[in-house]
Amino acid sequence: MTVMATASSVPAPTTEETLDPERIISLTAEVRTTMIEKIAEIRAVTGRTRILALNALIESARAGETGKGFAVVAGEVKGVSDEIAQIAGTLQSELSARVEALERIGRGIVDQLRGQRMVDLALNAVELIDRNLFERTCDVRWWATDSAVVDCLSAPDGPAKAFASKRLGVILAAYTVYLDLWICDGEGRVIASGRPDRYPVHGQSVATTGWFRDALATKSGDDYAVADITRVASLDDQPVATYAAAIREGGLPHGRVLGVLGVHFDWGAQARAIVEGVRLPEGDSWRSRALLLDAKGRVIAASDGKGLLSEQIPLKTEGRTSGHYRLGDGTLIGFHRTPGYETYDGLGWYGCVVQYPIG
Repeated sequence: MTVMATASSVPAPTTEETLDPERIISLTAEVRTTMIEKIAEIRAVTGRTRILALNALIESARAGETGKGFAVVAGEVKGVSDEIAQIAGTLQSELSARVEALERIGRGIVDQLRGQRMVDLALNAVELIDRNLFERTCDVRWWATDSAVVDCLSAPDGPAKAFASKRLGVILAAYTVYLDLWICDGEGRVIASGRPDRYPVHGQSVATTGWFRDALATKSGDDYAVADITRVASLDDQPVATYAAAIREGGLPHGRVLGVLGVHFDWGAQARAIVEGVRLPEGDSWRSRALLLDAKGRVIAASDGKGLLSEQIPLKTEGRTSGHYRLGDGTLIGFHRTPGYETYDGLGWYGCVVQYPIG
């Protein structure tokens, strides 16, 4: 009677095997090692068998007529030994090809799984910063209509400026993600700020900055301007993301432009919190980096704190929004372009995770 195997007769995969697809590679390596060892053992045995057969033939020859029967047996043993050696050679050749194919497939599967995981982490990082910066675009447009801010430029006397500065200080106390807020007149002079004691910028000109010029040229209160991440000397040379909006007469969307409100986002601390919070592959975090890159590939945030605003990573996107690839040295890179958030289209930035090869 034939007994059918049941599901319970097949060993279930362990948790380690289920959760660690990289075991495919290690198990394949073990198979290769076992194959080499066992075939070497077979060849060693056949080698000894040949020697015994040869010795038997020599002895049978010495025995003369009485040794002829033994010589036949010795010849057969040698023949069987030769056949086994040939089978071992064929087995090694065929198994080696299959093991190599299995290794390639295994590495492809692992690369795909690991690479996709890195892409997901990259997307999560850039999405988090996009949501954060979307709020900054809302903040600057809202605060540009604040009566204290508008009055500071409508009637720029001493009390109005002092009250506006105090109002900006109140805002900064509630919104700790900013380094400072500046009210600039139409000529680009800072006439009020939220932290005058910490950052004495009163009277400083920002007329040549891109964020001021772009904000001054906006068509309505729904528009805003943004600058690339840069270090600002008057803010203790800290990395800053500046968002700006026109301050308009009466706080109206299409009122006459009086000046510009610039809000300086504490980029260093906020971006660092996001990249350091990326859950890098367990066990490989020591050789991995989570990064935010600007549209030119410049590192604007790094989980290891290195290369900020100085290192450039030329992503091989090949026109893709997201993807992963390996470099010639084995480095694995996963990336995802900013998808934007609500009305914030993003600035063409990328989330990126880099994993360097061991050794």
